[in-house]
Order: sequence, then structure tokens, then C-alpha cells
Amino acid sequence: MVWLNKASPSHERGMPAGTLSPGRRRNPRIPYLEVGVSYLEVMEGLFFIQRGYLNGNHFALRSEEPVLIDTGYSSHFSVTESLLENLGIDVSRTRLIINTHCHCDHIGGNRLIQERSQCAVAMHEIGKHFIDTRNDWATWWKYFDQEGDFFECSVGLHDGDTLSIGPHEFTVIHTPGHACEGIVLYNKSSKVLISSDTLWEHDMAVMNVRVEGSAACFTMLESLRRIETLDVEMVYPGHGKPFADMGRAIADTKKRLQSFIGDGKRIGNDLLKKIIVYTLMMREEVDEAGFFDQLVETYWFRETVDLYFDGDYQGKYESTMRGLLGRGIVKKKRDRLYTIVKP
Repeated sequence: MVWLNKASPSHERGMPAGTLSPGRRRNPRIPYLEVGVSYLEVMEGLFFIQRGYLNGNHFALRSEEPVLIDTGYSSHFSVTESLLENLGIDVSRTRLIINTHCHCDHIGGNRLIQERSQCAVAMHEIGKHFIDTRNDWATWWKYFDQEGDFFECSVGLHDGDTLSIGPHEFTVIHTPGHACEGIVLYNKSSKVLISSDTLWEHDMAVMNVRVEGSAACFTMLESLRRIETLDVEMVYPGHGKPFADMGRAIADTKKRLQSFIGDGKRIGNDLLKKIIVYTLMMREEVDEAGFFDQLVETYWFRETVDLYFDGDYQGKYESTMRGLLGRGIVKKKRDRLYTIVKP
């Protein structure tokens, strides 16, 4: 399966990280939390846009008919659009969106972009099934009480498919574990891997065995074994900075997964910390007095504490929050909680 697109003009190549192309200024609509966004031209006309953790990193092919890889979180769509405008990309001209998986931080702009452009959306066939059947549990949106809008998915991708993004050919590699529909994209000629949430440099994506299944950690290990055989010089993850040492990142992630398999409480602690912080990013700040009661109303919090910590909701909440406050990841101001993690 091949998608063709025109490349950007050659005179706009070579834009380094953290800068905008000549003659363009930073859009003033971008809020202060996003001012540090980095742009990097990975290949001719194909830009990596580094965000934070509420929004996944994404890519854009600058051309007359742009191609986007992932689209951030829905409530930050105005920011996403502004970032693309800074690259000279009009989302209403988008021809194709490629999604690495269905999670809310990667598909948030799909519906609005599709409404304006009538673009096609491509993702792994499993993810397409979730979107086609409006399954907001399998996409995690309902389970984690997250925002997500359904859209029309026209193309189901398969392992081994070839995607042509402008002049660049990428191989689709199915990498279930974090998400059963997850894919990475590999360009052999440039030795570039778009790893999404399959591989980060200094951490790993949350493992959700309640939705993905009890074998999720084992499945993730197998996905890492598949990609470690690739000849890669640069990895562009779903969160965090690009990095060159794929071997070390895979070794670290494998070690973490083995520790999760050996002690399920590690999965539970990791999930509690990450999703509490993610919830604070979604809401920007919350009232400390009511936050516990809000969490207990969610599926994910109750099930995680029931599965790993004997249903001790209050005790586990208090110990997790002590740790997050003690490390400075969560802050408190006038009885309001917020996180310093970049969205």
C-alpha cells in the first residue's frame, strides 16, 4: 500500500531544531507552556515536532498536500494548528493522517483536521476496527477518562506495508504491547525509526494490562526484539527528544519490562504515577480536597488498586501523592494541585 505526496521546495530544507523557516515568526497564539517546542527537519520536507507528554510528538510533511503523522491531544488542537502554521502548513489542505496508534495524545486533532480537509486517515487494521466500531474502551479514552473524538478511518495498515510520504518510503512494523494496534515506521535508506510509544530513550510508555491483556509485557518484549535487528542511526520517539543509541534504549526498556513481569506491583505503581500526572496535565489544575474522590470514580484507578494493592484506595492515593509531591513532579498552591511536566 503506497501513498504518494509532493515534497517541499528544496530551498526550505535544512531547518535546525528549535527554529522556524526563513521569514516566519512564532505564532502568538501558542501558550507559554509550548514555546519551547522543537522543530527538526528529519528528511527533505519532513519535520519532527517535539511536544511534551499530554501531546505526543508528531511529524508533518510540508507540501501542497501535507501528510501528518499523529496530531496531539484534542484540547490543545489550537496549539497543534499553530505549530503547523509556523511550518507553512495549512491543515485544511491535509491529504493524509497516519496514526501510530489510537491513544488520545496521538489522535486528538484527527476529527477537526478531517472535517476541514476531508483527508484520509491510516492506522493499523486493529486500530481501524476500534475506530470503525466506536470502541472508546479499547482506545483507552473511556478507561482513563480522557478526551477523544471519533473520526473516519479509511485505510487499515498491515505489518510490512510501505508508506510513501513525499519522496520518503517507510516500512510499517506492527509493535503491539503498549497498544495492540501500535506501529513504528522505518526508513531504511536514512536509517530513521519513528518509534512512537514503542521506544523512548529514558523511560517507557505505561503498560495497561487491564485493556491490553495480561500478556502485554511479553508482547512488548517481542516487539522490541523485532526492531532491535533494524539498522538505525536516529530514533524519533512519541515523547521526548530524538536519540541515537537505540540499543541502549531497548536494553533499558527490556530490563524494565522484566522487572514488571517479576513484580506486578511495579506495573501498578508506574501506572498510578503516570496517569495521575497525565490527569493533572489534562485538567491543568485540580482542587486537592476533591481529587481523590474524582479518581475513585474512574475505572482505571479502582481496577489498578484492586489488582495490585488489595483495594486500599485511600492509602495508595496518599502514598503516591506523597511521592509525586516529594519529587516536585506535582506542586500545590493554595490547595490546588498541578504538575510541572510539559504538556
